This record gives sequence, structure tokens and C-alpha cells, in this order.
Amino acid sequence: MSRIGKKPISIPNNVKVSLDGNTLVIEGPKGKLSMPIHDIVNVKLVDNQIVVSKNEESPFAQAMHGTTAALIRNMIEGVVKGYSVTLEVVGLGYKAAMKGQELELNLGYSHPIYYKPPAGIKLEVKENKITVSGIDKQLVGQVAAEIVKFRKPDPYKGKGIRYEGQILKLKPGKSAGKGKK
Repeated sequence: MSRIGKKPISIPNNVKVSLDGNTLVIEGPKGKLSMPIHDIVNVKLVDNQIVVSKNEESPFAQAMHGTTAALIRNMIEGVVKGYSVTLEVVGLGYKAAMKGQELELNLGYSHPIYYKPPAGIKLEVKENKITVSGIDKQLVGQVAAEIVKFRKPDPYKGKGIRYEGQILKLKPGKSAGKGKK
């Protein structure tokens, strides 16, 4: 049995949870999220707590049991606190700026790159740091990964877009005159 799945999930006072058939809807101060529940898993509301259980004993049922419980916890944390990821734009001449609702990136290409975030995601740029925030943990991570993909960090100089706090192990360049006599 999943250790994460068998723990009941407590519902904070400012969060409303409703179960409509196989869809779980969670509303909080930051917004509203919904998630379909797989048939192999049961979700019940008991005494201001959410209890997740599985219908059968199989490896897939066990995996879905823990995954569903973890996703519900993430949804509750998202509607209460929200999630954010900070990206750093590193490199000479590399710039990030907001143009209306779009993110404009100058990353050493011959043209600027414009990125329009999906609904529910807020982008902020401050001193070449991009902050991606929203209530859906998966969507915040996906948008951050898409932005990093425009210019991944260079393994030799470290230029590009990276996650804040990401440590890069830079490769040594060519050593001039080594092995020549």
C-alpha cells in the first residue's frame, strides 16, 4: 500500500472541495482546479479530510493510489499558496522583457522570440530574471521548461536560460598548443 496514499489529506478552512462523479473540484483563494479521478481509485470526503483508496491490488492500482493523493495535495497547495519558478537569463546581450501579455526574449538569434503564456500563468521580468507563477504545479513547470528550451545553457560558457540556483558544470575548452612540439 502506498505510504503517501494512505494518509488522509486535510482540507484547510478556506478551501472548498466537491466531488462530481469522477471529477474532483478544489476551490481556494487563488482559484479553482479540477482533476478527473481514475476508476481504479476511490476518493471520499470524510470529516473535512480527503481519503484516497484503491479498488484492487495490482502494481498499477498502487501507483495510481499514491499519484492521485500527491496530485490532490499539490492542487490544495496551489489554490492556497500558488507555485512559482524563477529563471535566469545569462549572457552578453541576452535580454528578457514583457511586451503587453507576451514575453520578448533576445537570445543571440537574428530575431526576438515572443512567448504568449497559457491561461492561468503569470510571467514577470525583473533584471533578466523571469518568474513563472500560477496555481497549477504541472502547468508552471511546463511553461518554465518551454522557456528554457528557447536557449538551453551552453556547456562551455554557461550562456542561456537556466533555473535559478542551477549549478552548471562547465566543460573545459580546447587547450591551445597541447601535445605539439
